[in-house]
Amino acid sequence: MIQFVGAGPGAEDLITVRGAKLLEQADIVVYAGSLVNPAHLARTKQGCQIYDSASMTLEQVMDVMIPAAQAGKLVVRPSIYGAIREQMDVLDEQGIAYDVCPGVSSFCGAAAALHAEYTLPDVSQTVILSRMAGRTPVPERESIRKLASHGSTMVLFLSSGMLGKLAEELIAGGYAPE
Repeated sequence: MIQFVGAGPGAEDLITVRGAKLLEQADIVVYAGSLVNPAHLARTKQGCQIYDSASMTLEQVMDVMIPAAQAGKLVVRPSIYGAIREQMDVLDEQGIAYDVCPGVSSFCGAAAALHAEYTLPDVSQTVILSRMAGRTPVPERESIRKLASHGSTMVLFLSSGMLGKLAEELIAGGYAPE
């Protein structure tokens, strides 16, 4: 069985109880060392095989996970805001069972760290989760400019490297900085 586990927003203790238990039971862990806090690996049992997928291709990751799952081993794939759809598609094609254990989203962690709320009476009752177009495009109907025109609270992922352009798009969409 393969378990995709949400690894939280980065802090070692911001993983669900279910996710932590799965890591403790794992025979094999395949994690993205460039994204997932390596402190999570301390939860694994002795003898657990650990692979850092940061430099692995999709095919290489699948070459580890599929034979292990077919051999009855528990494979845990900690991820954050990850592109796991392509992996699930391959598993579906191969008839390999998997499950997804959701994690603590970074947007929840950010609100908690800032002591902030995303919805306030008479201010905003809608939260939009999105990101700027970058290496991966977004549909035009979901451009930052168009989403900003709603006047809703926006939580933007993967956009910190494009702050100037992000500000331009938000303002063009109707955001009025105070």
